[in-house]
Amino acid sequence: MKQIGFWFDPISPFAYLAFERLPQALEGCSYAVEYRPVLLAGLLSHWGQKGPAEIEPKRAWTYRQIAWLAHSHGIEMQMPAVHPFNPLPLLRLLVAAGANRRSVELVMRHVWHGGADASEPARLAALAAAMQPARDPAAPQVKDGLRAATDEAIAHGVFGVPTFELDGRLFWGLDALPMVRSALQGDAWFDTPAWHRAGARPPGVQR
Repeated sequence: MKQIGFWFDPISPFAYLAFERLPQALEGCSYAVEYRPVLLAGLLSHWGQKGPAEIEPKRAWTYRQIAWLAHSHGIEMQMPAVHPFNPLPLLRLLVAAGANRRSVELVMRHVWHGGADASEPARLAALAAAMQPARDPAAPQVKDGLRAATDEAIAHGVFGVPTFELDGRLFWGLDALPMVRSALQGDAWFDTPAWHRAGARPPGVQR
């Protein structure tokens, strides 16, 4: 059985869609998932990127695209009342509770079902009660754990979410799920020089 690392932040609609889509996309494959919550803003800051919602024309396109993707895949999804929002309470709750399929599902659907404010205090309190974290989400050890997880993701070369890690290779985005499936099924292409050559193309110009 192969181990897949799933780096995600619930602020990302693509991470939510990938979470919902993953069981169908990898149906019939032998694998286990390790859910790894990270702070997307920390990744973006490290690599000098802006998020899609920080570029106004891209923001409008992204929201239309995710609505289409949800529709085309038959995934229930409603935008939260405010987006982007501060995901730290949700991420710390996941670290405190332990990120598994059930806890991640509770957090993802808290954000992406119903269209309510993901940061509303009463809703966060109800979510915490449902998850029953073993540790206090506000504890310094939990905050340090999230920072360490984000630093670890950066050290692995993770630049965005969702990112899947399989056999030391990184696959970024919802649309990478077919590649993950192919690698899980033993496609020999991933062990040929083509994989390495494709990622080693030198730049012709830099800004």
